Amino acid sequence: MATAIRTNDLLLLAQSRDRADRERLMLGIADLAAQSNGEGLEDENVQVLMNTIFLNLVSNAEREIRKALSERLADASWAPYALVNVLALDEIEIARPIIAQSPVLKDDDLVRVMAMATIEHQIEVAARPQIGEQVIEAILKQADPAVMTALAGNDTADISPKAMQGLIAAAKDVASLRSPLVRHPRLTNEMAERLYVWVGQSLRSAIVSRFRVDADALDKEIAKAVHSAQAPNQAANRAPVASVVGADADRREMEKRLVAKLNASGQLRAGYLIKSLRDQRLGLFCAALGELIGVPMETIETAVNSDKPDLLALACTAAGVDQSAFPTVLHLVRDLNRQRPGGGVEEGRRAMSAFVSADPELAVMALRRGVAA
Repeated sequence: MATAIRTNDLLLLAQSRDRADRERLMLGIADLAAQSNGEGLEDENVQVLMNTIFLNLVSNAEREIRKALSERLADASWAPYALVNVLALDEIEIARPIIAQSPVLKDDDLVRVMAMATIEHQIEVAARPQIGEQVIEAILKQADPAVMTALAGNDTADISPKAMQGLIAAAKDVASLRSPLVRHPRLTNEMAERLYVWVGQSLRSAIVSRFRVDADALDKEIAKAVHSAQAPNQAANRAPVASVVGADADRREMEKRLVAKLNASGQLRAGYLIKSLRDQRLGLFCAALGELIGVPMETIETAVNSDKPDLLALACTAAGVDQSAFPTVLHLVRDLNRQRPGGGVEEGRRAMSAFVSADPELAVMALRRGVAA
């Protein structure tokens, strides 16, 4: 009887042209289907009908309704295929439940999300349980540090030895990969030796406790790497933005933790960026700027090491740095980083155009595209 009443309610809603009624109809159909445990709903003809109904209703639905629908359909094997793929490409708060667990999404669909959606969507794909080789290849091909880090932390992913080698190689430049890789169940003794040279002391201890590695011999190799890295920098009287040797890795992790704590307590502001530069702490500046705008420190380092000062301008725009302060920021960064970002006076002047549109999200998107290019 309850089901009959429920069906009658849905029929009444279907006759209404009111937007709220149509949204209630969409959620009501989803609830009714769930009550039946999807029985009979995986039939091809039924799927076509369900896709037509839902896509027609969802196209004009409010954000909160689409979010509620996504949560209802996240674990439903009967969910309409086309609808699930539409929701997977919606804004991240709507897409997240679908990407995380929908059994309807296959590897081809996840690769499509990787190609078409935002970094936040890609991170969710990388963290999804049991992702396959095809998806992992797409992640490594795009090589975004944040997405690769999410993959490294996904112990359930079907990561081949070749893919693990790719992550290990990337860890040389991407510090955030090192900790999850050290603890990854598919890390081999040979991989651990390669990783040992690039990590800090605490992670080296974790490697030594887990694998049979010649720590003394590897420490000598690290000492040689330190000497090789320091010699040209001493000649130029400048330190590089990033270093792969252990001591610098520890410093970078400390800087990341510091700015994360400042941000969590509400104390990280745009003014802190200039202070860190005046204190001649370029690494801290990169960590703080990345934390403020929600991108990896490595993205900022790439920007300040480039020949395009407009990338630094975009990052500063997103962080809320005033346009009038940017010339000072650019001068201080160049002074600490062997006149990089390059481009000279003229390019520095042109970079000010980044402040014309002060939309932080657009600035971050443009920064990511510029760095990727």
